[in-house]
Amino acid sequence: MERINISARWFSHRGILSLFALVMALPLSAQTAKQVLDKTASIVAAKSGAKATFSIKGNQMNASGTIAIKGKKFQATTPQATIWFDGKTQWTYLKKNEEVNVANPTESELAAINPYNFIYMYQKGYKYTMEKKNGSFIVHLTATDKRSIQEMYITVNQKTYIPSQIRMRQQKSWTTIDISGFKQSKLSDGMFRFNSKDFPNAEVIDLR
Repeated sequence: MERINISARWFSHRGILSLFALVMALPLSAQTAKQVLDKTASIVAAKSGAKATFSIKGNQMNASGTIAIKGKKFQATTPQATIWFDGKTQWTYLKKNEEVNVANPTESELAAINPYNFIYMYQKGYKYTMEKKNGSFIVHLTATDKRSIQEMYITVNQKTYIPSQIRMRQQKSWTTIDISGFKQSKLSDGMFRFNSKDFPNAEVIDLR
């Protein structure tokens, strides 16, 4: 009888330890998710720059093309338009109308155009969870305050830490950006600014 009591106490003690270990592991999951994004950000934000191809599908939006990035700067090119962003000012050249719109975009506006802008957004104002699926990390970000982008799902290759897909929700609308062919390249700062000499017939419209 005494042996049974000792065994019961042992199993009870073991159960408490298992429960404690499970509870302690919960914050580690969030920490691991952030570590994945930190590693991804360090690769994407290489000082020399990088190039990739992308496709965007969302509410009344369907486009594909190429993108060059260098830090916060980017140049995105599609059959319909070319967009330059030098870290502050954005120029959007519409080929059909031969006009250039000049603006200072918000973070959410940049995120809808530049698939890599999430690396500057995730560090503040979001909580994290993560799962592993088909050789990828899938990090789920949920806003902790009122933001135009309330949720994001970032799919990251487990071996290379290069993102392959970003899904984001603004209100009830979801936008999906697929990325492929990421390659680090040495890029000049000049390619991220609109050069009027290259588009002599374009009308410039300043929306700032």
